[in-house]
Amino acid sequence: MSAERMTPAEEFEFYGQPENLRPQGPAQRRTPRLSDPIAVRFPPSVLEQIRAVAAAEDRSVSSWVRRAVNEALPAPSP
Repeated sequence: MSAERMTPAEEFEFYGQPENLRPQGPAQRRTPRLSDPIAVRFPPSVLEQIRAVAAAEDRSVSSWVRRAVNEALPAPSP
C-alpha cells in the first residue's frame, strides 16, 4: 500500500489478511478518555445532513459533532 490514505475497501482487504493483524509496538490510547455520553437530538433532516457530511469526511457522526462543537466554542482564556 502507498503512504496515502487507504479507502475503506482497501482497509477491509488489507486487514482481512492475518499477517496484517499483528500488533506493532506497545499499545497506546489514541485520545484521552471522554466524559459520560449525553443525548442530543436533531430533526431528521439535520441528522441526515450530519451523517452525509461525516461520511464524506470519513468520520463517525459522534466525532464530527464533537469537532463541530469544539470549533464553535470560544478559545479558553490563558
